[in-house]
Amino acid sequence: MEEQKRYELEEFVKEIESHKARHTELISVYVPAGYDINLVTRQLEGERSTAANIKSTATRKNVENALDSIIRKTKAMKQTPKNGVVFFAGNVAPEGQNDLRIWVFEPPEKLNARLYRCDQNFVLEPLMEMLEVKEIFGLVVIERKEATIGLLEGKRIKILQHMTSGVPGKIRAGGQSAARYSRITEGMAKEFYRRIAEAVKEQFFNLPRLKGILVGGPGPTKEDFLKEGQLVTALQEKVLGVKDIGYADEHGIELLVQASNDILAMQEITQEKKLLDRFFEMLGKQRSKTAYGKEEVEKALKYGAVDVLLLSKKLKPKEITDLEELAKQTSSKIELVSNETPEGKQFLNLSGIGAILRFGI
Repeated sequence: MEEQKRYELEEFVKEIESHKARHTELISVYVPAGYDINLVTRQLEGERSTAANIKSTATRKNVENALDSIIRKTKAMKQTPKNGVVFFAGNVAPEGQNDLRIWVFEPPEKLNARLYRCDQNFVLEPLMEMLEVKEIFGLVVIERKEATIGLLEGKRIKILQHMTSGVPGKIRAGGQSAARYSRITEGMAKEFYRRIAEAVKEQFFNLPRLKGILVGGPGPTKEDFLKEGQLVTALQEKVLGVKDIGYADEHGIELLVQASNDILAMQEITQEKKLLDRFFEMLGKQRSKTAYGKEEVEKALKYGAVDVLLLSKKLKPKEITDLEELAKQTSSKIELVSNETPEGKQFLNLSGIGAILRFGI
């Protein structure tokens, strides 16, 4: 899903989620892609007849009005939009007052759910599922003394577990033979590998959206761990890359993501970092081809000079919408920037509004 579409869906879900009713009178209708809209109209007309049996006069009136408003919308449609369509309708005013609202929303991805429900809340689960990160990468950094397990979900790095081995460093054997001491430490290392493999299985095995696993760490320990064959086959086959990283702690997880740019080339965190790196570099070296701050960027948009408009997701929704409308008028690309990376936070500190220009102004 494009970042702009994701943002619009997030904002829509927030708005619908904010409305609740004291009684069962809010209508949610989901029409999947390819479904006959005329069949939906007939079903709703049947529900309209059934609503006449509701005992409470106020609730009955609210349900009937909500159904009537949706039926008018479905009758006006010649066919279901290509991705399906969702209707929400109901009286969202406090009890005793009237504010009948209806929302008609075409989702950014194909809708598979078919649903009719009258409840105190609008049903949002099918739309919220679209917002879930579709691909997840497992992250493992390891050395003889410690290991850390994490996840990369979109732009977010999440630390899941940190482990220590108890394997001693290079110390004198204290009277024991070097060979015997080496066998003991190797045995402890293998036991540590086994524990890591168990932890990786526990954290990753049942993740349905796990696309792959990245492994990193200093020295040969990471290769030794993989050669030991402790990982179950299903997870071993998901190892996409092994990277030399100087640390096996939380910082090592971050370095592993950075070192895996070649593998993560199509992932959100890498694309966003590249774009912001380009913006900051141009800001320093080609200042005339950039703009930042609301005033500068609005001026550039009105001149038609903006090639890429950069907006932080932390801006107020109306501010984002207004700037997006200006950008669309001159076919500027629009990129929404998260606040979940160091670059994203730096950009927000720079006002959260920036642009790469087609020409200087």
